[in-house]
Amino acid sequence: MRKRTFLAFVAMLGVVLVLPVPVAGQTDDAAVTRTPWGDPNLQGTWSYASLTPLQRATSMSDREFFTAEEAAQRNYSVTLDQPPTPGSVGSYNALWFDRGEVSSDLRTSLIVDPPNGRLPTRPEVTGQQAARRDYLRDHPADSWVDRTNWDRCITYHGVPPISTGYNNTYQILQTPTYVAIRVENIHDVRIIPLDGRPQLDDTIRQWNGASRAHWEGDTLVVETRNFSDQTVHRFPSSRNTRAIERFRRVNEDQIDYRFTVEDPTVYTQPWTAVRPMPRLDDYIIYEYACHEGNYAMTNILTVERVQENEAGR
Repeated sequence: MRKRTFLAFVAMLGVVLVLPVPVAGQTDDAAVTRTPWGDPNLQGTWSYASLTPLQRATSMSDREFFTAEEAAQRNYSVTLDQPPTPGSVGSYNALWFDRGEVSSDLRTSLIVDPPNGRLPTRPEVTGQQAARRDYLRDHPADSWVDRTNWDRCITYHGVPPISTGYNNTYQILQTPTYVAIRVENIHDVRIIPLDGRPQLDDTIRQWNGASRAHWEGDTLVVETRNFSDQTVHRFPSSRNTRAIERFRRVNEDQIDYRFTVEDPTVYTQPWTAVRPMPRLDDYIIYEYACHEGNYAMTNILTVERVQENEAGR
């Protein structure tokens, strides 16, 4: 059953899903269809799952691309069950994961700038991250606030999103004045104005920031800032982080998605990543009822209290 909340959301926005209108003079391979009001049509369900790592492994520092054989092996390896690590209760088996495949461009990293495919993180930030990891190793669950935003069912993949083991899906809806991006994981909905309104006041902070969008030719450009102090991306970030996403439909079945992250307090320079997003024709997004089934949080905190009592802490 499709989400009732999604239907209510569509009704609230007054979104009407429309059949795409082919652009005169374009071939079938040229993308693009347009909405009745003339904007490029990005509507549909798209996957940002990728086995291509965000940054290039140091062991492949001089390799910009995988070979076709390496990509095939990487794609195959994730279909195999792995035994749990010692002391772990284990996780889902391979059937439940949907990690995607190596990106069709065969790059060894999603990051294309800097050319080395690595995050240009400031040394002091790297040190702060290491100290934080050491603290959490010794204090994994003193309180619920020590757990991640995804453990707490607040938000997961962030803006811009970095894929994980499953639910790596965007559904895009459009009106003349808004773009709505429905995020499968933990059921976020990004409602992004296109009307030129100013950004939120700097004192207003949100988990996934505040987004504003405009069109540059056939490319939708989305700028997001005003992240919360408690926002946790899947890469180093701060309240000063600014993300610029670009969505361009390159053919009927693919969006070219790229994003740039700027934050002079975290990085020595801006960095840019590219990820092709294929269309998922028959994919159904079901309700992500995270809080309703979140026994993990209770169990994590309970076990930590038991271990503290046993250790006399």
